[in-house]
Amino acid sequence: MKSSEAWEIVGGLSKPSKMPGWSIGIPAKECKTGGKLQQVKGSVCYDCYALKGCYVFKVVQEAQYRRLAAISNPQWVDAMATLINSKKPDVFRWHDSGDVQDLDHLKKIYEVCKLTPTKKHWMPTREAWIKDHLDGKPDNLVIRFSAPMVDQRAPVSWPNSSEVVNSNASCPAPKQNNECRDCRQCWDASIKTVSYGKH
Repeated sequence: MKSSEAWEIVGGLSKPSKMPGWSIGIPAKECKTGGKLQQVKGSVCYDCYALKGCYVFKVVQEAQYRRLAAISNPQWVDAMATLINSKKPDVFRWHDSGDVQDLDHLKKIYEVCKLTPTKKHWMPTREAWIKDHLDGKPDNLVIRFSAPMVDQRAPVSWPNSSEVVNSNASCPAPKQNNECRDCRQCWDASIKTVSYGKH
């Protein structure tokens, strides 16, 4: 499959300025658990970054909904793998906006990771049910369960997790122009929990 054909099938990838690599964004409005947390004061989703700024532009929203619809395309797995394998560097983030929709979506993500063995994948999620399906997770994918409330400790039962905190965050981005630069904590399975400053 040509990259141009794959791009058309997937609906394109996103390139967050903070990140060292590519990502794919789907609508934050369609988050299952996050959609409920958007109504809860003090939750990490209450003031969701993916529901403001450039994310609300009509062209961005349309692209995100195209990508969401594309997941049901039987060629989606091959198209995603083609695109990720064609891009540099060797890291990929799942969902700079949005979250896993259901088990079928999760299984497809696993397949994409298996087809891109030279890439490191990171996927943050607030979908607790995923923990029942970690046994099928490829080794090159780090899934970080995100604690739902600001300053709440992430559950220790997850191999990898993340937290949003008001102080003492481990993520260095705010101190380096809001960029990852050389940091790869999020993709590193040996780091159990990454904490991000509230923004």
